[in-house]
Amino acid sequence: MPLPAIFIPTGAWNMRAGVSAQQVLDAARKAEAAGVDGLFAGDHVTFYGNGNDGLINLAAVAAVTERVQLMTSVFLLALRHPTPVALQCAMIDQLALGRLILGVGIGGEDANEWLACGVDPRTRARRTDESLQIMRSLWTQEETTFHGKYFQLDNVRMQPKPFREEGVTVHVGGRSDAALRRAARYGDAWISIWVSPRRMQEAREKIDEWAAAEGRDGAKIGLGLQLWHAVEDDPDAARARLARRMEGFYRIPFDRFERYSPAGRPEEIAEFLAPYIEAGCSHVNLLGVQSSPDATVEAALAVKEALANVMSA
Repeated sequence: MPLPAIFIPTGAWNMRAGVSAQQVLDAARKAEAAGVDGLFAGDHVTFYGNGNDGLINLAAVAAVTERVQLMTSVFLLALRHPTPVALQCAMIDQLALGRLILGVGIGGEDANEWLACGVDPRTRARRTDESLQIMRSLWTQEETTFHGKYFQLDNVRMQPKPFREEGVTVHVGGRSDAALRRAARYGDAWISIWVSPRRMQEAREKIDEWAAAEGRDGAKIGLGLQLWHAVEDDPDAARARLARRMEGFYRIPFDRFERYSPAGRPEEIAEFLAPYIEAGCSHVNLLGVQSSPDATVEAALAVKEALANVMSA
């Protein structure tokens, strides 16, 4: 059984907590040299007062790397107009020689973030669907005309196009069936979070069915998992650190996440992941709560090695 691609966070989100830009860039170089498959960046405009522009983050990381894939996980597309975002993605993809993955989501834990951008949070799903249609057309067609509920385009041309003829790779995040339908219709992969291995297997079946209805091959649509976790020899200390970080970020009690958020030694994280791999998971975003960007790289490499051992046993 093939091992999943391993992605780790760029660490730029933690610049608000004292991590320097130099540390972020140095860690990206180190991760690439050590064999990590990809780097991912979160995206928020003002999530409980904090933000990180995922595309700007990845543009900086692209400049200091050559091989690793670069993913937003996830980009809140509905906060923006799709035409400038399509150009931004095309430019980054060109400069990164085709390494960009646009992971999109509709996360709505902080309704004020949407209101601050003048977007009714109740419209975010439909805005995302329209945006994905528009962007794919701008990337692949000479001219784009689109008349939807939220966006109107007439004979719009966009250059440059992305690095590859088919456009930028798109991953769709979310846990709901609506997210699975979106992935089946528009995505190259699904990004899950806080789901069980059984849900991942169900997702495989639903994506295959719904992709076929769209005239697409569901087998070509990958399955991903974004995993909050903490690596430490003392599992109690690891759990406490993970709980503090997640509760501080989401403003939600940790017991809502705990069953999906492992803490402990690398081998324990790997054992937690194994059923997801068996269910078809093709890439894992290791969202670890380590003490520094360098520590995040080291922990991810330890989990990757442990996972190889577990899956070969």
